[in-house]
Amino acid sequence: MTSASKDRVVIFDTTLRDGEQCPGATMTLEEKLQVADLLDEMGVDIIEAGFPIASNGDFEAVSLIAERVKNAVVAGLARAAFGDIDRAGEAVKKARRPRIHTFLSTSPVHMKHKLQKSPEEVLEMVIAQVKRARNLVDDVEWSAEDGTRTEHDFLCRCVEEAIKAGATTINIPDTVGYSAPDEYRSLFRMVRERVPNSDKAIFSVHCHNDLGMAVANSIAGVEGGARQIECTINGIGERAGNAALEEIVMAIKTRNDIFPFECGVKNEMLMRASRVVSAVTSFPVQYNKAIVGRNAFAHESGIHQDGMLKNTQTYEIMTPESVGVSKTSLVMGKHSGRNAFRDKLQTLGYSLSDNQIQDAFVRFKELADRKKEIFDEDIESLVDENLAGARDRMKVLSLLVVAGTIKEQIATLTLDIDGAHRTVQSTGNGPVDATFNAIKALAPHDAVLELYQVHAVTAGTDAQAEVSVRLTADSRTFTGKGADPDTLVASAKAYLSALNKLMARGDRLHAQAAE
Repeated sequence: MTSASKDRVVIFDTTLRDGEQCPGATMTLEEKLQVADLLDEMGVDIIEAGFPIASNGDFEAVSLIAERVKNAVVAGLARAAFGDIDRAGEAVKKARRPRIHTFLSTSPVHMKHKLQKSPEEVLEMVIAQVKRARNLVDDVEWSAEDGTRTEHDFLCRCVEEAIKAGATTINIPDTVGYSAPDEYRSLFRMVRERVPNSDKAIFSVHCHNDLGMAVANSIAGVEGGARQIECTINGIGERAGNAALEEIVMAIKTRNDIFPFECGVKNEMLMRASRVVSAVTSFPVQYNKAIVGRNAFAHESGIHQDGMLKNTQTYEIMTPESVGVSKTSLVMGKHSGRNAFRDKLQTLGYSLSDNQIQDAFVRFKELADRKKEIFDEDIESLVDENLAGARDRMKVLSLLVVAGTIKEQIATLTLDIDGAHRTVQSTGNGPVDATFNAIKALAPHDAVLELYQVHAVTAGTDAQAEVSVRLTADSRTFTGKGADPDTLVASAKAYLSALNKLMARGDRLHAQAAE
């Protein structure tokens, strides 16, 4: 490893694997391909495309991503079982640069209660699994699951044997978000000093955010000698999530004076990536989220505004343009033309076809006739909804609801189902219940409603309502979002969004069974 390469930090994105394991974040095949293409375009070094043994759908997604990715390494995850490793090797074999990422628990609590194996048995499994993977691909990553709670002597033994067996990358993850920066930094220094063949592999960090220190721990691990960071867009992932890719990239680029490392991610694409992942997972980004949150470059305080007018550096340590946010804001309304609308879409990071722009423009005009002021969030909401619903089997054509204190709540709903228009009238305990009962009457299903949530996209009584719905069926969760100035229409759209995902999965399962 040259002195120049030592300062290069490799970005390993696991949005499509660890990120998708987050409850409710399941993506369709088309959505996974869209995210993979974007990650490759923005310069991510390694894309962990999925867990091939988990399902036929995951295997198919990893295989297709492996075929189409042009620059990045494509990795498939595998447990210590040979069947897992062989399946991962089969999934990534057509990649230009394939990798198998295999892992095994090494902490006392995991070995005793999860694996029910002795340390010696685990060590033998480490050697066997790495050798098996190395017979299939030249690039093998081995992870010591729950590494931060592993006894140091045993961790060093496992790392040494994994490298001897052929591992090219060694990941010591903070699987449960337990570690702190000084502790994690010292752990990497200790392992690299004590393991005699440590110079033969790249060390990697993988931090969860259970104590809110995932990004800080990741940077600390790099200071300790790691040169690969595993992270996700928007920090999505199991439990409290993973280290956020956008925060890591901008920490390195903004404070390069104290973090003298390099990474190849195009930071101008960070906001675009955040919006795409938020749209396909139906996971909103919190307003005060670092780098990509709605308020990250917003200033309301009079003191702050005065400082910003005099010099932007008074309250901004990075420019909005550096992460893909434009300072210029066109005021959009019903008198705006198509060219101004197209420019606004480009400013917001969308790249749409002419037909998609026309469809979005028609919906924008309809919204502008009902709403006094159009905000960027309104446009994002209607475009994201239009993109998500382009391939849906069911769409809302019309909804009429009778509600109040006197009459029974009645919903009359017309849906487009596979091109056919169907209408039904249903009652319920309130207008939302009546609306959802109408959908069930037109599209019978056994899914359970786990979440119904409403919030206003912007301020004002004419604000669009954005509704999130979560349905559960057969132990799988499907989340949908819908937006409309009418809360009930937004509710129907959100319910159908989740239901379309559920039915799309059912169609794939039926097709696989038929094959």
